[in-house]
Amino acid sequence: MPNPMLNPTIPSPCYVCEEAKLEANLQLMQQVQNETGVEIILALKGFSMWSTFNLVKQYLQGSTASAVWEARLGKEEIGKQVHAYSPAFKPADIDELVNLVDHISFNSLGQWQRYKQQILASKVSAGLRVNPEHQEAETELYDPSAPGSRLGIRAQDLHSADLSDIEGFHIHNLCECDSFATERTIKAFEDKFGKWLPQLKWINFGGGHLMTRSGYNVKHLIDTLKAFKARHPHLTVILEPGSAVAWETGSLVAEVVDIVDNQDKIAILDISATAHMPDVLEMPYRPEVRGAAKADEKPFTYRLGGNSCLAGDAIDLYSFDHELQVGERIIFEDMIHYTMVKTTFFNGVEHPSIGIIRKDGSFELVRKFEYEDFKNKLS
Repeated sequence: MPNPMLNPTIPSPCYVCEEAKLEANLQLMQQVQNETGVEIILALKGFSMWSTFNLVKQYLQGSTASAVWEARLGKEEIGKQVHAYSPAFKPADIDELVNLVDHISFNSLGQWQRYKQQILASKVSAGLRVNPEHQEAETELYDPSAPGSRLGIRAQDLHSADLSDIEGFHIHNLCECDSFATERTIKAFEDKFGKWLPQLKWINFGGGHLMTRSGYNVKHLIDTLKAFKARHPHLTVILEPGSAVAWETGSLVAEVVDIVDNQDKIAILDISATAHMPDVLEMPYRPEVRGAAKADEKPFTYRLGGNSCLAGDAIDLYSFDHELQVGERIIFEDMIHYTMVKTTFFNGVEHPSIGIIRKDGSFELVRKFEYEDFKNKLS
């Protein structure tokens, strides 16, 4: 079968989602929902490619937003349930959100008290983001339970609070974790917050449940969630993965523009790490390149570099079976979740287009960025 990413109609640079792979992830999530009774919603902060949402809404129960614009996107393009959480809401945010969302979680008791009457009048279900003070994330930048975190209320700060109008708790401390991290988190949560569970209606266990990753123990996740629901049958349980929905569902297609020599051979591409793959520098991490290996494992090694003027706009060393040529395609794997949502127009470099390989193998270009997009983002 020919490589669909080498379809000559795919422009470079371009993010390309493979519809069949996305649906396979959604079908696995549907299995988890069917066997446990939990509700899975899409975390828009991880995957906001709304051209795929007609497919997403066939399987998931809605979306969760971190800001008004995400809430609007979820409401308009998925419908169904819309949840919202933010570290802090402004009054104007609440004015809009009460007409968009079904559930809202506040990050502090102060925020809840500030907007309590407006929320109660709107009939939106109110919750609190709580901090289980249980760490599972490997990277500090992505650890909501790190000491001194601004995210979530500690149990010790709830004991004297009036929670009579709070209907749910929202917990999020995972980042691309396995099912055993979920099990440990649930135990830590019950240990610290169990006294309040009888009065609640719902629990949101957040994201970071990477159930679509190869090797993930889906049966253990199902058993863990069923056990929690058996202990607390009155609670609706919600998960809101971002990465797991679009995990390994598509790539970033790039092209070699030039090759220069300075200690290493450097292939300069038509994409930018800082503008189009920011987690490469922030995490940092080394993305997989199709057909490539680590430095010196294959005959020809190159440092792959971006096309912005940032000196550190480089990815890593990769080796290939052949010498790279100007005009050759380079395919970065697994670039759909958390990558597209973070891109910028830094340095005015060409922003990658967005496309979909449909289940029948055809390619559809759904978005091409133009100069006006760059200009209108500024002022």
